[in-house]
Amino acid sequence: MADLNSPESSAINMTDPSSAKKHAASSSAGPVLPEPSFGERARTLLYLERVGSLSTHSLKQPGFPFGSVMPYGLDDRGRPIFLISTMAMHTQNLRADTRASLLVTQADSGGDVLGASRVTLLGDVMPIAAPELAEARKLYLSRYENSRYWVDFEDFSFYRMNVVDVYYVGGFGVMGWVNAADYSSAKPDPLADSAVGIVQHMNTDHKQALLHLTRAIAGIEALEVEMTSVDRLGFHVRAKTQDGMRGTRIAFLREVRDPAEARTVIIEMLEQARRTRAYSR
Repeated sequence: MADLNSPESSAINMTDPSSAKKHAASSSAGPVLPEPSFGERARTLLYLERVGSLSTHSLKQPGFPFGSVMPYGLDDRGRPIFLISTMAMHTQNLRADTRASLLVTQADSGGDVLGASRVTLLGDVMPIAAPELAEARKLYLSRYENSRYWVDFEDFSFYRMNVVDVYYVGGFGVMGWVNAADYSSAKPDPLADSAVGIVQHMNTDHKQALLHLTRAIAGIEALEVEMTSVDRLGFHVRAKTQDGMRGTRIAFLREVRDPAEARTVIIEMLEQARRTRAYSR
């Protein structure tokens, strides 16, 4: 089996465990290619990040939102779990009005904040019932081990947001509402933890392969190509052409579940691209 740039397929290694921070953006005009749903992308972003901005209804200034920096854990339905003190202003606000929102943004925006992914969850934030506390504690401490130093203080309690609606923004022109049921049933992308490593590997070691794929599959006569994101269904590239920069999406031949499968599929796609290019000459 051919490698992306040379006959030695062993050169391709997509098992970097780095956490993904980039997400699918809008594509150039053309056929609609399969992409993760907004629900999946929202779940992936919440999974990758660790801190958001919790907005509650101010007691002191009725009608005004009150924003707080808020670390969160997640249960298997994507519901945020908070460990908060009774002394905190947001806790006092929640005791009077459970309605709140949590904004989570893509930390690694590459300097393009408005082009980065973000998601807003709206829901009711309430204390977690006693039978569920042990599991909530386990989930939260798995993310924030240092919290074990104050988790048992009398003034700290676990709260959870019961999500009623979700708004996702994936960059310029990529946005929409996600109903709570679709959000809860979605799962984080299986490449989430390795996407950054895959993107870096492709851009560092396989630039020529990306050029071949973009020309053969996307039909763009690119001069240079950079992969910008990858997920279980395909990847996005930014291509430099004689007419300027263009972005497009390239779909995988089939869904992948891990970096090894992504590597295999990209090699197959490259082989097909090379055969097609050779046949057309």
